[in-house]
Amino acid sequence: MDYDSPMQLKVSSKPIDILTSSLNWLVLLGLTLSVASINKLSPGVSVLLAGAALWNVVYLFLVVFDRPWQGLHILNIFIALFIASWLFYISGAFGGNIVWTGLLAILPASIHLPLLGVLLVALAALVLQGLIAVSMQNILFVGVYLAYLTVVYGGVGVIFSRIAQHFNRMWSQIENERLAAIIESERVGRERYQTIYKLVSDLSATLNYNRVLEVSLDLAYQALVTGEDIETQMVSAVLLYEQEGNQSKYLKLRLSRRFTQADLRLSIPGADGLVGRAIEDGTSKHGQDLHNDPELGRVIALKTCSSGYCIPLRAGLDTYGVLLFAHPMKEFFNEERREILDILGRQAVAALQNAVLYQDLELEKERVIDVQEEARKKLARDLHDGPTQSIAALAMRVNFARRLVEQDPKAAIEELHKIEELARRTSKEIRHMLFTLRPLIFESQGLIAALNSMAEKTNETYAQNINVEVDPDLISKLETGKQGVIFYIIEEAVNNSRKHAHAEHIWVRLREMGEDLALLEIEDDGIGFDAKRVEHNYEQRSSLGMINLRERSELVNGHLQIDSAVGRGTTIRVVIPMTEDAAGRLRLGLDR
Repeated sequence: MDYDSPMQLKVSSKPIDILTSSLNWLVLLGLTLSVASINKLSPGVSVLLAGAALWNVVYLFLVVFDRPWQGLHILNIFIALFIASWLFYISGAFGGNIVWTGLLAILPASIHLPLLGVLLVALAALVLQGLIAVSMQNILFVGVYLAYLTVVYGGVGVIFSRIAQHFNRMWSQIENERLAAIIESERVGRERYQTIYKLVSDLSATLNYNRVLEVSLDLAYQALVTGEDIETQMVSAVLLYEQEGNQSKYLKLRLSRRFTQADLRLSIPGADGLVGRAIEDGTSKHGQDLHNDPELGRVIALKTCSSGYCIPLRAGLDTYGVLLFAHPMKEFFNEERREILDILGRQAVAALQNAVLYQDLELEKERVIDVQEEARKKLARDLHDGPTQSIAALAMRVNFARRLVEQDPKAAIEELHKIEELARRTSKEIRHMLFTLRPLIFESQGLIAALNSMAEKTNETYAQNINVEVDPDLISKLETGKQGVIFYIIEEAVNNSRKHAHAEHIWVRLREMGEDLALLEIEDDGIGFDAKRVEHNYEQRSSLGMINLRERSELVNGHLQIDSAVGRGTTIRVVIPMTEDAAGRLRLGLDR
């Protein structure tokens, strides 16, 4: 602010204004005591002092609650000049004991005006007091007092003006530093938010599973940056569920920051301590003293960490794993940082779910290709082993019958009967194959009719006995899409039993099981097999029968169980939920 103008205000701030009011109270107190020490306060003096006190209260209220207007301090100085002059007059001018009343205006002027302005206010006070005194006292007497007051007013004005200027400079420096800190904090905040926005965009855009995990940890560091460089001490990791064979699922380290080489093989159950509580409740958990944690206590990287924060990566009923953060400072994960990490966790879950869905989609595309290829191979095998062989045999028998016609007509007639029988059987095989590829009766008459027709055609074509037991009331509760999948599960299981089990009988049962659950059973009395051994090395086999059963069961959110042993047949069970709630209960029951 420019101080060249004598009446221009200095930089105003609340502490300065409060100091002004305090000095006003001090001078008013001095005036009151001075008057009261000589004689009783007259009504006029009392009213004037009370008015001055009331104005000071109003002035203090305005400055404390940030309500001052431009010119308030000038108005305060003029009111102080008026009160000082009136008190001087009432007290008897230089005949009284409060000749220094001018200080009531000079002190606030020294705080809010430059030095030239202070001297002008002091001069105004001297002129007013001089005019009042001349009308009441001797001019010589007045001159002596005015000379004395000139020294007092000028000295006090200069001293207090210098003090106020120093205070103003000091306060301005403090304010400038505070504003600079705010600007720097806002700059760091803007850069942090820009970085977070970019990382969140990358997190949302990527469909790469590993990239999602990597960006999640990077985002955590960027989101917590405050410029204090304490975030670099944070330890973080992503632990995801993995399952090997028939063993229980364990949380295994997929990605980490600041973990030691020895910790890279980390594997924990996730059933106890900080991680266990987070997974069980499905909410983020804050813990202390990680070296005493029953699961995390053996992690070398966490030995020096006093506090930790664990975020479960859960979407619906699926828990993928956890995000784990730890820091040596006990109070590092305050409410603000925990809130930021929770937002990050929710974003990471959404991105992870998208990546998993995309990955599943890619796998499904590959699976569909494999299924189509297997279906072509199966159709080729079935045609080669069945109708193709039969048609080749028909051609040879027709040629043989043609030669017999000339040599032995009676034998030729018998051969033609055999050819007719072979042709009929071949026709049945082809019709059965067409039926399994697309059972039109299912589309027109429903699941029960399709199953009965399948049993009948299988018996006619292959002499295989199939008993079908289906609850009609259950069929009305099943969606048409699910009925179609159930038909193909049964068809796959029956074909496996017919081809490999050498069973005399096959039983197909479909009934209700508990609340909103259906139970499908396909049982045979064949030779059976060692289910555990076959499942263990099934990936090395060329057949996809069990894989087809499992994948088709998953299409209806069902749970497949194969029970078999050598010499006692095979039973295939599929528990099928009929509602979303039942699917949730079934999944929770299986997870537990």
